Amino acid sequence: MLVCKEPDVALTVAILVRNCAADLYRLAPRLRALLDQQGMSYEIIIVDLASTDGADRAVDTTGVRYIKLPTAEYGAAVMRAAAEARGMHLATIEPGSPDLPQLVIALWAARDKGDVIIASRFAPEGRSGSGLLRRVLSRSLNRVFAAGLSIPVHDLSCGLRLYHRRVFQGLDAVFSSYVFLVEVLLKAFARGMDIHEMPYRHVPARREASLRRLAGFALEYCALFWKVWRVRNSIEFPDYDWRAHDSRIPLQRYWQRRRRRIILDFTPAFVSTLDVGCGTSRILADLPHAVGLDRRRDKLAFMRRTNPLLVQGDGLRLPFRDDQFECIVCSQVIEHIPDEGGRLLDELTRVLRPGGILVLGTPDYATWQWPLIEWLYGKVTPGAYADEHVTRYTNATLRAALTARGHEILDQAYICRAELVMRARKIGEKLPSPAC
Repeated sequence: MLVCKEPDVALTVAILVRNCAADLYRLAPRLRALLDQQGMSYEIIIVDLASTDGADRAVDTTGVRYIKLPTAEYGAAVMRAAAEARGMHLATIEPGSPDLPQLVIALWAARDKGDVIIASRFAPEGRSGSGLLRRVLSRSLNRVFAAGLSIPVHDLSCGLRLYHRRVFQGLDAVFSSYVFLVEVLLKAFARGMDIHEMPYRHVPARREASLRRLAGFALEYCALFWKVWRVRNSIEFPDYDWRAHDSRIPLQRYWQRRRRRIILDFTPAFVSTLDVGCGTSRILADLPHAVGLDRRRDKLAFMRRTNPLLVQGDGLRLPFRDDQFECIVCSQVIEHIPDEGGRLLDELTRVLRPGGILVLGTPDYATWQWPLIEWLYGKVTPGAYADEHVTRYTNATLRAALTARGHEILDQAYICRAELVMRARKIGEKLPSPAC
């Protein structure tokens, strides 16, 4: 896990080099002159990916910090630059293109638009100046990865970027090769960070990587795609529930949309509402006035785009006063928590006002449908949600638990006779009808 230095300059520019000492003689002085004109505090680091052409001698004439790696792996070089950087932002560039100093300034100017700024060749108004075959191969690779990983980025493979230091804080990278460029975007996206593409009209270097080398990169990307895809589609990825609503699997898509429809139909409009264990479901997005509570900060970070009222907390110790909400939604949570005398149900009851509505969803283990679905699910995706169900409710036991806590059951609905959604009212004064 990466630990970054405390920042004491605004910008670190890391020049990643591999056998291009001649370019350093020209690039470093021009870059320093342009950065001096901006009046900012900065530093320049040269990270040498096992060069053999005397790049260290070029450093003596440029007055920048030099780090030599024993490996030519690109991802390892970026991670080392991030560990050594003293800047609040880190720009990564490679020598060759004549417009690199101006590009660094453009990236810096766009720093407030995202946590990662990409100089994108394939964004609208961007352009790749490479040859046709190289351009087709690169664009195709990016399209396949963007579609397969469901990430809204046109140019995943360009290393000309500006990172905010928070992107690297605690980052546990798996890949040290060029695939790192994809991995770091996925992990930033997973943590709710913003990725912005700045159109870039790419001017190719005097000597670009050979087509043979480029084909090698493509094969490496394709060989590792499955590993990256598994990370992206794991239930641990924060937006798993959000994307399940539009899943390519018909049953999963139906299930998510049916659950959303039932819960929204059971939830009264225009009343104070709490969604406990909200995750990244579309249900919370359809209740923009609701407070969303979840234990995972990354899921809450993802939901910032739709809901401003978000709280990180524990359902067994809700950080709210008694009788605070007129409606509480708790879907697919209670089966994941050891019963412990029904502490979660006690907490939901405590913060719900008398007359308030509780919408509760959980699998019904008294039916034959859910145990069969859970068994099949466990075979297809071992280690997924089914293995996390530690408290198994039935229609009868859930009714009894709610009735014992002073709730009146008003309605219920099923999804495929397997998942139960129950609507109950806390006995007490009825809530006044909302004003029109």
